[in-house]
Amino acid sequence: MREYYPLLLTGAIVGLFTIIFITAYALIKNKKEAIGFDRNMKDSEIIRRLAHYAKPYWKNYLLIFFVLILSIAYDIISPRLIGSIEEMVKDQFAMSDLIKSVIIYAGILLVSLLSGYIQAIQLQKTGQKILTAIREDIFVHIESLSHDQLNHIPVGKLVTRECNDTNAISMMFTNIIVNLFKNVLVIIGVFAAMLMLNYELTLMVLCFVPFIVLFTVIFRKFSRRAFRRVKDATTDVNTFLSENLSGIKITQIFNNEDKKLGEFRTKNVELAKANRSQMFVFSVFRPIVYMLYIASVMLLLYLGGKGYIQNTTFMGQTITSGVLVSFYMYISRFFNPIQNLAEMFNWLQSALASAEKDFAILDMVPDVIDEPDAIELDHIRGEIEFKNVWFAYEDEDWILKDVSFHVDPKETVAFVGATGAGKTTILSLVCRNYNIQKGQILVDGIDIRHIKLQSLRKHFGQMLQDVFLFAGTIRSNIVLREESFTDEQILEACRYVNADHFIDRLPLGLDEEVRERGNNFSAGQRQLLSFARTIIHKPDVMILDEATANIDTETEQLIQNSLEKMMNIGTMLIVAHRLSTIQHADKIIVINHGEIIEQGNHFELLEKRGAYYELYKLQYEDQEA
Repeated sequence: MREYYPLLLTGAIVGLFTIIFITAYALIKNKKEAIGFDRNMKDSEIIRRLAHYAKPYWKNYLLIFFVLILSIAYDIISPRLIGSIEEMVKDQFAMSDLIKSVIIYAGILLVSLLSGYIQAIQLQKTGQKILTAIREDIFVHIESLSHDQLNHIPVGKLVTRECNDTNAISMMFTNIIVNLFKNVLVIIGVFAAMLMLNYELTLMVLCFVPFIVLFTVIFRKFSRRAFRRVKDATTDVNTFLSENLSGIKITQIFNNEDKKLGEFRTKNVELAKANRSQMFVFSVFRPIVYMLYIASVMLLLYLGGKGYIQNTTFMGQTITSGVLVSFYMYISRFFNPIQNLAEMFNWLQSALASAEKDFAILDMVPDVIDEPDAIELDHIRGEIEFKNVWFAYEDEDWILKDVSFHVDPKETVAFVGATGAGKTTILSLVCRNYNIQKGQILVDGIDIRHIKLQSLRKHFGQMLQDVFLFAGTIRSNIVLREESFTDEQILEACRYVNADHFIDRLPLGLDEEVRERGNNFSAGQRQLLSFARTIIHKPDVMILDEATANIDTETEQLIQNSLEKMMNIGTMLIVAHRLSTIQHADKIIVINHGEIIEQGNHFELLEKRGAYYELYKLQYEDQEA
């Protein structure tokens, strides 16, 4: 059979140029698509970090790999058994020998099936535990990010990272890793079995391996880029949907449906192109591997068949019909794992691309964190002081400029001024939602940077203009899933802020359903619920940021009564455009362009006839009109 070596060499050269041509075509087609994809993490780093999550379950994977070895035995042994059975039938061996071989084959098959079942069950259980841990870490980390960081990340992107990307990662732990290991072992085991069966035919198969390895390396490069593009495009679509479905009422009001459809179509087309790019990369690889498989089978049938017909030997080995049958099955066993590896690489690139996105979120360092020596505060008196505070959201575009003021315990202080003056910013800084650039903010004489965030914020109750209610019930929105509160405590808080006026009229009372964002309640009702939510948690400092802006006159009377009660609970900081709601405040601070221009109570500021007087006169005239 040595005379066929030049033919094999020629075929190998032709195969090499075929692969080079197809690879060059793939390179040209994907060159434009590859631009802009920076490799942020090495595969080894991603795998190392993923392995950290799998480490606690190493015993589970040890069991999985043990049963994996048992299932691999079938792929390696069964072709040889089939070949032996074929020779027994052809040579008319004793029936007892044939039955024995069939029983052995059935036993190996049964062990393989049982091993596969155990492997699948264990993989799913272990993989879901790991996936749960990853999701929890991402969610907890997102909760730790500062307001400024969250303002710069679209909600749709975070949802994509938490859901879509973690689902792609789950394939790595439930399928990819084990099957990669299995396919590699099958390839090695089958190759060893072929080598022991017939050297010459094995060398024939071996000449195809370098091309498979070459193309696999190239495929891996392009598939990673393609998957990154798919992930980015998916994130863009989810982000667009998250924002625009939330604001779809505005779209309808302004008859803007066609424009939004155009924007969505652009992103949707980009996602379709990304998916086509991914499928193109994969569709090139698998047919090439299959082409190599068919070529090897044709060579086997020709060279092996000729050797069998001519009854020739090579290196002392005779080519029998059993050898041909076994080799035919071994070639299938050899190339099938390679094709499976292509699919595994496909999923692996998806998982690595998704993990890269998730780790990018996990690697974000929170802007606002506890200092190493931060302390806990069990109780605060409510004394607040700003000392020469400077603050900017971006660079040196100062929102607050050298702001200083003092609030005594249980004092009610109101902040007034034009929109954008910095009033809401002051309230955000007190709770340390942002870090200041210069100056100090003190609570009970302690710099808030020296107090643990959780300890600081638990003493503050915030009632904002835009009330957010979670889907659930009135009860769950008031207690915020804290089960320690009794119904009597909840009702007492509702009565305290006059929320019982409308709750008592509801068919289910506290168990009345709250739909998404509380859209089945009026703005005033939502505000009263936020008041009750704040009161029941008994804060030492209460913050009201335009809490009465969207409330009707009837509800405002109820809230005014509630505010008078709440002023006796603790320190209160109020931002309000309606000056009628802050006339009884102990101190009113007037802010203009980030600077304090006036301080005093209502009557003192009116006597000064300054900025507050002008605001009051303007509002009074508007009310009179």
